[in-house]
Parts: sequence; C-alpha cells; structure tokens
Amino acid sequence: MIDPTLLEESPPSPNVGPIGRHLLPDSAVVTSVDRLELAAVDVVSVADEFGTPVFVYDEETIRARCRETLAAFGPGVAYATKAFLCKAIARIVLEEGMSLDVSTQGELEFALAAGARPDRIVLHGNNKSDSELSSGFALGVGRIVVDSFDEIRRIERMTESRRRQHLLVRVNPGVEAHTHEFVATGKVDSKFGFSIGSGAAEAAINALKSIRGVELVGIHAHIGSQIFRLDAFERAVAALAPLVAKHDFGELCVGGGVGVAYLTDETAPTIADWGATVRASCRLVGIPSTVRVTAEPGRAIVATAGMTCYRVGTIKELPGVRNYIAVDGGMSDNPRPVLYGSGYEAFLPREAGADRPYRARIVGKHCESGDIVVADGRLPADVTVGDVLATPVTGAYGFAMASNYNRVGRPAVVFVREGKAREVVRRETSEDLLRLEP
Repeated sequence: MIDPTLLEESPPSPNVGPIGRHLLPDSAVVTSVDRLELAAVDVVSVADEFGTPVFVYDEETIRARCRETLAAFGPGVAYATKAFLCKAIARIVLEEGMSLDVSTQGELEFALAAGARPDRIVLHGNNKSDSELSSGFALGVGRIVVDSFDEIRRIERMTESRRRQHLLVRVNPGVEAHTHEFVATGKVDSKFGFSIGSGAAEAAINALKSIRGVELVGIHAHIGSQIFRLDAFERAVAALAPLVAKHDFGELCVGGGVGVAYLTDETAPTIADWGATVRASCRLVGIPSTVRVTAEPGRAIVATAGMTCYRVGTIKELPGVRNYIAVDGGMSDNPRPVLYGSGYEAFLPREAGADRPYRARIVGKHCESGDIVVADGRLPADVTVGDVLATPVTGAYGFAMASNYNRVGRPAVVFVREGKAREVVRRETSEDLLRLEP
C-alpha cells in the first residue's frame, strides 16, 4: 500500500481522474466491480493467463477502423503494416477489404503468408534492394512506390523481360506538418521522395514514363505521422494538384499520418474527418472526381485497439524527489518515449474507474535511466507490487518496434473478441534467441 503522505498535494491536473474512455478500445466496459473488460474478456485475467508483458488487442476495434477508412477513401486504401504486423492482423485487414502497404522483404513475406494476393500489396521503401524490387516485379504487386533516381536505374535494368508493372512516384510536397521532427517526412529536407520545388519530381516522372514495361499511374506523398492539424493535408493536396493535372494521373495517394490521442486531455481527428478534408481539398483545387484518391493509415487503424499489460515489480519512493514504479517490460516493448518523448497514460485494470491521485514515473527493467514507460504517470493510491498495470493506445509501434535489449523476449500478442481470448503471437523465449546462434 502506498504511503498516503506521498500523494500529490499540488492542484489536480487533468489526468488524475479515471482513464479517459476515448483512449480505450471500442468494446471496453468498466464492470460494476470496477474491472476493465474488452470484448467481454477480463483484462487482468488475460494477463494472468498469458503472462506479462502482453499486448492485448480488441479485434472489433481494428475491424471498425478498417471499415471507416474504406468509407472515407474507397477501394485501393492500404493498411501501413509498419505500425503493427503479424499474420492475424494482416488477415483481418484483408477480410475487411483493405490492401497492405509493405516496405521490406520481411513485411512482404508476412503479407503473402497471411494470404494476401500480390495485387493487394503496395511496395514502399526509400532504399529497396535489388532483391526487394525483383520480388515486387516477379509477384506483380499492385503498386511499387518509386523513391529515388538510383531506384529508377535499377528498375530500368529489370523491366525488359518482366510483366507490365504499375508504379507510383513518391513526391515530397515541401509541406512541414506540425509533428515530431523524426516523423515529419514531407518537408524539403527528407530522405523520402522527390522534391517538387527542386524539379526532382518532374525529372523522376519523365524518366519513369520513358521506361518500357512499367506504367506510372500516379503520385504518392506522405507528409508525416501523428498529425492533428488537417490543414497540413489541404496544403499537401494543393501542392500536388499541378502534377496530377499536368501528367493526367489517374491516382493520388496521400499516405497516412493522421494522429491519435494518447493522453486523456488530447483529442484527435477521426478517419472520417481526415477523408472528408482530403476529398474537399481535391475538389477545391480541381482534381477530377475520376482520379482515384487513396491513403495508407497505420496508427489510426490499430493504436487505440491495443494496450500493454505489465506486472508491477518494484515501488521505490524517494521523499521530496520522485516516486518510481518499475514494471516487467519497458523500452524493449515500447521505445517511443525514448525515441520521441512520447507521452502515455497508465491505469490499473482491476479498478479502471478509480481516480488516480498517486504520481510516479513508470519505468522498465532495462539497464538504462532512460528506460521510461510513462514519465509522469498517475495511478490509484492503492497500487501495489504484483498489480497488473496497463498503458493504453499501444497498438501501433509497440510490438512493431520491440527489441531484445538485455536479451529479453518480445511479448505475446493476444486478440480478444466475443468473450474469447486467443494468442496470435506467442511470447519469445531465451531458447528462441539462442537458436539464432551456432
């Protein structure tokens, strides 16, 4: 039990009440005894059965976001698998009618293993290897998104004996979205795409049009990630419209990047808001309705569908300094706080409706002072060693970016639906890691 003298005495901040409902999956219910259920499955019971750390996903939330995306953009919209990829998620996305956006050989092979037809795969990458390009051509993937002049030269060498391959050219519109520097990809100084302002985009388009065996069907732009201000997409569409008109392109992909809320006091645009803004922008700048406008959301599909459950192992109180709560995971299953300074909330699923007056830094078990899960966390006053502690909105870029730092195994992934929990990715063990070495 926590020493009550260590409870926060300063004026309460917005996040001392119960966890915000908008941060939880669609099926979340706080029961009459204050426990959190997802899809009629008790979250603490999932942690007890499958161990911790564990990623828990509500399958219906994923499906609902897929349907919203299709309604907003229509056929051709793709899920950005970099946000979270396993065979189970790929199958769900495909069942709901979306395509899959991949950027490496590994992601391509996972998509195929999940049963994706090649024509429902979009192949990205700023540094595609000969092998990756060759795989894309041999399979006849739906689109290859061309990103550099070096790649154009490689494509020229590959096309003579190949089937006709559809291409998009990635264009850098020079739009600086209001987001973290490391995930802003549409500005002039970027490793991605061909700049409009420098003339590189026009040169790339002309070069690709001259190559036999390929068909340049349109342009692609991605201006960044975790974008809350939709006017950035308006500016991107306005910058891209002259190229669409000049070259009579039949396709425009605006990429992904729409943000999600991670904190109780945050709100984010919906997928429907995003789609409506893009389409209205296209009409405003004269892009014909016959142009297929698509997108590639990742985070917006899976982030809020997932949460991470940990077990509290240590509570360390430093009077007058700070309180620390250490859990059995950390930067190996969620590196975003270290990489981007990303903020998260925390709560106890055994009392999900409780106020959270106890202030602590929630940290992992790794040998780094920077191993921080929640820098300024709030929890119920009765948090204790052995509790299951959850961080919501970890469905994107958690498992996908997980590592084996300190030789820990990556967590299990569990999907819940209609009262049942199923393990879709088993927990990695020391034996799994040792098998990689002779």
